Amino acid sequence: MRVDIVTLFPSMFQGPFEESIIKRAREKGILSIYIHNLRQFTHNKHRTVDDVPFGGGGGMVMKPEPLFEAVEKIKEKVGAVRVILLSPQGVPFDQGKAKELAKVKNLIFVCGRYEGVDERVREHLVDEEISIGDYVLTGGELAAMVVVDVVARMLPGVLGCEKSAKEDSFYEGLLDYPHYTRPMEFRGWKVPEVLLSGNHQEIRRWRRKKMLEVTLKKRPDLLERAKLDQEDKKLLSEIKGLFDAGKDKENRGKI
Repeated sequence: MRVDIVTLFPSMFQGPFEESIIKRAREKGILSIYIHNLRQFTHNKHRTVDDVPFGGGGGMVMKPEPLFEAVEKIKEKVGAVRVILLSPQGVPFDQGKAKELAKVKNLIFVCGRYEGVDERVREHLVDEEISIGDYVLTGGELAAMVVVDVVARMLPGVLGCEKSAKEDSFYEGLLDYPHYTRPMEFRGWKVPEVLLSGNHQEIRRWRRKKMLEVTLKKRPDLLERAKLDQEDKKLLSEIKGLFDAGKDKENRGKI
């Protein structure tokens, strides 16, 4: 996969993309990342990339000319691409979108700044807008880092264990199950016996049940969209029964 990022602050990407999994993915040739300074696509001595908004108002707006030129120059070299604007107005980014983007060969991320971009950029240059949350960042750079990191994990060969990505929270619409490692006992807290049993079928069932339990406790909204089979529904019914019993016991204690 090739990723091109258009930004006013290219140095922001030096650390995050030169460490850990992203670094290894680049070294393996699985992922290529190119950072483009937007000011290089301006043609006046001040390298102007923004201007005051028509109609008045506070803040500055990113000009269309350098953004169009930057993206068009990249397209000339790369060919077919999907152009994404990082913006608070975009569709919420989630694991499903990450899996979708992981299938795209070439991506261009445009990092917004100031009060945003000229509307003609939205209408005629980018293919879609993505938001990483209902809040406003100083710019799209941090959002681009998040999206690239999540998408990179979906690429074959990036993770040491292919199974890891598929067991991540949200991959199947549920939160992840609890993980334990050595020592088997720490400060009196023990690892669940089932994980030490060697019974892979029981371990699988325990993990699946825990995924459902954790999701029900922390993000019940996800269960409304998750694809659950008959075994999942049976496990969920067991969990809800235990929850209800626990609530009844708690309420009786308050009387």
